[in-house]
Amino acid sequence: MNELLSNYLPITIFIGLAAVIGLALMIAPFIVAYKNPDPEKVSAFEAGFDAFDDARMKFDVRFYLVSILFIVFDLEVALLFPWAVAFQDVGWFGYWAVMIFLGVLTIGFIYEWKKGALEWD
Repeated sequence: MNELLSNYLPITIFIGLAAVIGLALMIAPFIVAYKNPDPEKVSAFEAGFDAFDDARMKFDVRFYLVSILFIVFDLEVALLFPWAVAFQDVGWFGYWAVMIFLGVLTIGFIYEWKKGALEWD
Protein backbone atom coordinates (compact mmCIF):
# COMPACT_ATOMS: atom_id res chain seq x y z
CA MET A 1 0.00 0.00 0.00
CA ASN A 2 2.88 2.35 0.78
CA GLU A 3 4.38 1.72 -2.68
CA LEU A 4 1.03 2.52 -4.32
CA LEU A 5 0.81 5.84 -2.48
CA SER A 6 4.40 6.73 -3.38
CA ASN A 7 3.51 6.29 -7.07
CA TYR A 8 0.87 9.02 -6.73
CA LEU A 9 3.11 11.43 -4.77
CA PRO A 10 4.33 13.37 -7.88
CA ILE A 11 0.72 13.85 -9.04
CA THR A 12 -0.30 15.07 -5.58
CA ILE A 13 2.62 17.51 -5.49
CA PHE A 14 1.77 18.74 -8.99
CA ILE A 15 -1.90 19.33 -8.09
CA GLY A 16 -0.92 21.08 -4.85
CA LEU A 17 1.58 23.31 -6.63
CA ALA A 18 -0.97 24.13 -9.35
CA ALA A 19 -3.53 25.06 -6.69
CA VAL A 20 -1.06 27.33 -4.88
CA ILE A 21 0.00 29.07 -8.11
CA GLY A 22 -3.63 29.40 -9.24
CA LEU A 23 -4.73 30.95 -5.93
CA ALA A 24 -1.71 33.26 -5.92
CA LEU A 25 -2.55 34.48 -9.42
CA MET A 26 -6.18 35.10 -8.44
CA ILE A 27 -5.33 36.96 -5.22
CA ALA A 28 -2.30 38.96 -6.45
CA PRO A 29 -4.26 41.51 -8.57
CA PHE A 30 -6.33 42.56 -5.57
CA ILE A 31 -3.16 43.22 -3.59
CA VAL A 32 -1.00 44.79 -6.32
CA ALA A 33 -3.58 46.65 -8.43
CA TYR A 34 -3.60 50.42 -8.57
CA LYS A 35 -7.11 51.47 -7.53
CA ASN A 36 -7.41 55.00 -8.90
CA PRO A 37 -9.21 54.88 -12.27
CA ASP A 38 -8.73 57.90 -14.49
CA PRO A 39 -11.45 59.31 -16.76
CA GLU A 40 -9.97 57.54 -19.78
CA LYS A 41 -10.48 54.11 -18.22
CA VAL A 42 -14.15 54.67 -17.41
CA SER A 43 -15.02 56.51 -20.65
CA ALA A 44 -17.01 55.03 -23.52
CA PHE A 45 -15.15 52.22 -25.23
CA GLU A 46 -15.38 50.29 -28.51
CA ALA A 47 -19.04 49.42 -28.17
CA GLY A 48 -19.96 53.11 -28.02
CA PHE A 49 -21.62 53.31 -24.61
CA ASP A 50 -20.41 54.17 -21.11
CA ALA A 51 -18.73 51.33 -19.26
CA PHE A 52 -20.76 51.65 -16.07
CA ASP A 53 -24.23 52.36 -17.36
CA ASP A 54 -27.47 50.40 -17.46
CA ALA A 55 -26.95 46.98 -19.03
CA ARG A 56 -30.40 47.06 -20.67
CA MET A 57 -29.89 50.24 -22.71
CA LYS A 58 -30.43 50.31 -26.47
CA PHE A 59 -27.46 49.20 -28.50
CA ASP A 60 -26.55 50.03 -32.10
CA VAL A 61 -27.12 46.95 -34.24
CA ARG A 62 -24.04 47.63 -36.37
CA PHE A 63 -21.81 46.39 -33.57
CA TYR A 64 -23.64 43.07 -33.68
CA LEU A 65 -23.22 42.89 -37.45
CA VAL A 66 -19.50 43.54 -37.22
CA SER A 67 -19.11 40.94 -34.49
CA ILE A 68 -21.04 38.39 -36.54
CA LEU A 69 -18.83 39.16 -39.54
CA PHE A 70 -15.75 38.67 -37.37
CA ILE A 71 -17.01 35.31 -36.13
CA VAL A 72 -17.88 34.15 -39.65
CA PHE A 73 -14.48 35.06 -41.08
CA ASP A 74 -12.67 33.76 -38.02
CA LEU A 75 -14.39 30.41 -38.49
CA GLU A 76 -13.53 30.54 -42.17
CA VAL A 77 -9.84 30.87 -41.34
CA ALA A 78 -10.14 28.09 -38.75
CA LEU A 79 -11.53 25.83 -41.50
CA LEU A 80 -9.08 26.86 -44.21
CA PHE A 81 -5.90 26.10 -42.24
CA PRO A 82 -6.57 22.37 -41.79
CA TRP A 83 -7.98 22.21 -45.31
CA ALA A 84 -4.77 23.71 -46.71
CA VAL A 85 -2.65 21.27 -44.71
CA ALA A 86 -4.63 18.27 -45.99
CA PHE A 87 -5.14 19.73 -49.47
CA GLN A 88 -3.58 16.80 -51.33
CA ASP A 89 -5.64 14.25 -49.39
CA VAL A 90 -9.11 15.79 -49.80
CA GLY A 91 -9.29 15.41 -53.57
CA TRP A 92 -11.67 17.20 -55.89
CA PHE A 93 -14.67 16.73 -53.62
CA GLY A 94 -12.91 18.58 -50.78
CA TYR A 95 -11.76 21.28 -53.16
CA TRP A 96 -15.24 21.99 -54.52
CA ALA A 97 -16.81 21.77 -51.06
CA VAL A 98 -14.52 24.56 -49.84
CA MET A 99 -15.13 26.59 -52.99
CA ILE A 100 -18.89 26.40 -52.37
CA PHE A 101 -18.31 27.38 -48.74
CA LEU A 102 -16.21 30.39 -49.78
CA GLY A 103 -18.81 31.31 -52.39
CA VAL A 104 -21.58 31.38 -49.79
CA LEU A 105 -19.41 33.52 -47.51
CA THR A 106 -18.64 35.90 -50.37
CA ILE A 107 -22.33 36.24 -51.25
CA GLY A 108 -23.12 36.98 -47.59
CA PHE A 109 -20.36 39.57 -47.41
CA ILE A 110 -21.56 41.28 -50.61
CA TYR A 111 -25.12 41.29 -49.25
CA GLU A 112 -24.05 43.02 -46.03
CA TRP A 113 -21.93 45.46 -48.00
CA LYS A 114 -24.83 46.37 -50.32
CA LYS A 115 -27.20 46.77 -47.35
CA GLY A 116 -24.79 49.33 -45.85
CA ALA A 117 -24.11 47.33 -42.71
CA LEU A 118 -20.43 48.21 -42.89
CA GLU A 119 -20.93 51.99 -43.18
CA TRP A 120 -20.12 54.01 -40.04
CA ASP A 121 -21.95 57.32 -40.59
